[in-house]
Amino acid sequence: MAIKVYGLAAATCTKRVLATLKEKQLDYELIVVNLASGEHKQAPYIEKQPFGVIPVLEDGEFTIYESRAICRYLENKYKTSGNQLIPTNPEELGLFEQGASIETSYWDPNASGIIFEKFFKALKGLGEADEARVKVASEKLAQYLDVYEKILSKQEYIGGNQFTLADLFHLPYGSLLFLPQVNFGHLLLERPHVKTWWEKISSRPAWQEVAQLR
Repeated sequence: MAIKVYGLAAATCTKRVLATLKEKQLDYELIVVNLASGEHKQAPYIEKQPFGVIPVLEDGEFTIYESRAICRYLENKYKTSGNQLIPTNPEELGLFEQGASIETSYWDPNASGIIFEKFFKALKGLGEADEARVKVASEKLAQYLDVYEKILSKQEYIGGNQFTLADLFHLPYGSLLFLPQVNFGHLLLERPHVKTWWEKISSRPAWQEVAQLR
């Protein structure tokens, strides 16, 4: 039975899942959830995702939501398919979990904060960007990327020396930083080790394919 993903191809969290599916070379069916009509808040969808957000993945009779949890599930369920995205060696696994925690603790709140104010707010008709919030988030992100620079001077990827989900998780919001109306991509390019890392992970064929989906 085919894997089903309920979401939107253009949505950041859905892209995170689709990129993982591509890396794992797994077939899937994308079922579009109509956010404009409020489909995600209706009973049939709430049965799948009680918080009423996207995405949701169905694998046969198994249902799971939260994009990072979905990605981990796919790696653990389909270890022998496609590319390995979570190491199994205890030390390497520890570094992966450390890198994944870095992404959720330091990257995501600030990158997503910038993107919300500079892109999603206008898209959703919520008014002008709060530039004070943008300033705080961008300054924090810059400080944290200085730490990334030190980490990446000693290892190839944020979770060790192999590409893992810890790197992949950065891709959706990182790519949006380069939008003209956002204009914060320079934060990833003005630090040499961060730049090398970003160019390496964002040029992977799986992400290149998913990035084009709208």
